[in-house]
Amino acid sequence: MFKKYIMDKIKVLFVCMHNSARSQMAEAFLNNLAGDKYYAESAGLEPGVLNPLVVESLKETGIDISGNKTKGVDEFYNKGDTFRYVITVCDETSGEMCPAFPGNSVRLHWTFEDPSALSGTDKEKMKSIGIIRDKIKEKVLEFLRGAEEI
Repeated sequence: MFKKYIMDKIKVLFVCMHNSARSQMAEAFLNNLAGDKYYAESAGLEPGVLNPLVVESLKETGIDISGNKTKGVDEFYNKGDTFRYVITVCDETSGEMCPAFPGNSVRLHWTFEDPSALSGTDKEKMKSIGIIRDKIKEKVLEFLRGAEEI
């Protein structure tokens, strides 16, 4: 039953370098905002460790990703998973390393600053992550508005 439920939704894969921050936030926002129509997953080109400050920042919006694990893009690619959209959320050079998925995926690229590259105190990082988080949420909302027009 669960598998069929997912198959009825538009599948989206968000990809960034480590699947520790940006792609996790995008996945969480899309599932939270439009989980009735979309099923989002996320992966990294080189999976790392979930960023605890990102977890804390998302909690401020009422979304808890503390139980999430980082995943590699190869996990999805090697299984032959298909996605309607594959969206890279890292810098453009890294985004180009994402493999082409089988099927008729629409590939999009959204550039966001990498939270793991931030410097300063945790308080300063949290402020910057909040800005990145809000930009990602706005981009997801923009995506949803555009998708409704298709």
